[in-house]
Formats: sequence, C-alpha cells, structure tokens
Amino acid sequence: MSGYARRTSGGSLTPVVVTLATGVGGVVLVVLATAYGWLGPDVDRGAGFCETDHWCFFAQPSNTLSNLAFVAAGAALAWRARFPSGRLEIDALTVPFTVIVALLGPGSMAMHATESDLGGHLDVFSMHLLAGFAASYAVARLSGWGAGRTVALFVVLVGLGTVASLSGGSVPVVRHPGNAFFAVLLLVAVVGEAVLLRRRAATPWWGVASVSVLLVAFAIWLPSQTGRAWCIPESWLQGHALWHVLCAVAAYLLGRHYTAGGEGGWTRSAERSEAAQA
Repeated sequence: MSGYARRTSGGSLTPVVVTLATGVGGVVLVVLATAYGWLGPDVDRGAGFCETDHWCFFAQPSNTLSNLAFVAAGAALAWRARFPSGRLEIDALTVPFTVIVALLGPGSMAMHATESDLGGHLDVFSMHLLAGFAASYAVARLSGWGAGRTVALFVVLVGLGTVASLSGGSVPVVRHPGNAFFAVLLLVAVVGEAVLLRRRAATPWWGVASVSVLLVAFAIWLPSQTGRAWCIPESWLQGHALWHVLCAVAAYLLGRHYTAGGEGGWTRSAERSEAAQA
C-alpha cells in the first residue's frame, strides 16, 4: 500500500473521541455551572474585556461563545492524529496535546460566562496548560527527552504558573502575573522551536504562521479592552472574541508545526537533512 493510501484510509478514532469528549464535556459543564452558580458569584472578573451583559444567560456572550473555536481546533488536530503523519515526535504526548488545545475553550468560557473568581482562575490555568506544554515540549526535543521527563517539566511549569496567578498584583500591558508567566512560557517555546528548526534545517512556515497569527491576536487584544479605542460594550462584535478565534487558529498551526516533518513529527525532516549531508 502506498504512503498516500496509508494516510487517507483507516486510522484510529481514539484521538478524536477523547478530544471531543473532553472539549464538549467541558463546555457542557460550563453551561451547567453558569445555570446553577457552581463557580461562585459574579465578581466582574472579566470586566476588563469590554463586553457587558446583553444576553440573559452568559455574562459576556460573544467572548464566551467564541471559545468554541478552541474545541474545533483540538478536534481538527485530533482528526489528523488518527494517522502517523499527524502525530507528535513524542507519540505518547499527541492526544494530551489535542486535549489541552480543546480545553482552552471551556477554560476561558468559565470566566466569560460567569465572571466569577474561580472562573477566572480556570481561564488562566487552561492558558498555562498550553504554554507549559509548548515550553516543555521544545525543551524535551532539544534535550532528547522521552515522555516521562517532559510530563514532569510540564507539571512543574503549570504549577509555577498557578502560583504566579494566585500571587495577585498587577503587571503593565498584560494585566497580571499569570498572564506574564504565560508570555514567558510562550517565549521559551518560540526560542526553543527556532533552535530546533536551525538544528534540523527544517521548513519553518507552520511555526512562523502560528507566531504571526498570535501577534495579530495580541495586537487586537490590547485596544479591545474596556475603555480603549475598540471597545463597544453592547456589541456582539468583540475584539476579545476575535482574540479567542485567532488564538485557536494559532494553536492549530502550532500543532501542524509539530507534525510538519511527516510521520513521527520532525524525524523525517531530520533524516532528509542527514541524507543530504552524507
């Protein structure tokens, strides 16, 4: 059977089932938590993100529903992960990655739907899951680690991010320490991926696209905050909602970057480079 036929027939649906079950299940839990007040009272936790209550259910409807893009991005990556060409270089981390992308949706929804304090913590925690994965996965591939050490570093990074989030205080531009730690983790990931690309002489376009979309998203995030130029509180067209959608696109592109070398992630690209040098 040709390589093309192997990539386009059969395949395991396990990544899709697990990712959708987690993402959709998380969304259902957020809806129930909003209806029954499980996350606590509304303390205006998302007040800085412009949108005001103009619907009878979610506190910030546009900012809430736009997070479904993360579930879609996780599901799309999981669909590709049915085949070897869509799996990560450290294969055991493929489904955890697609699940983390999908979980960004209900994590952020928890804050924007309820504006509760606990909802806000879940939002930042989901961000640290993705950034912690990106940073630890880059370090792991640079160091030749397996899944065990990678997961250990991931747990440490997410733990540090949680401590930063709970420490309180304010940080210029990015608002609070949790967001600042998120930005630091992303920077570590970008630098690590750049070193890997140079080391392996691999094509950078998926990674460049991911970072570019994220930068555009951040450029929209800033003026869309409460009191700034692009803030129209009663509008369904929210800049922060667009930030969510673009971040979901960036996460999808990151997944494509991880698997751009074909079967086994960058393994095939490394083999091509070694063959060219021989």
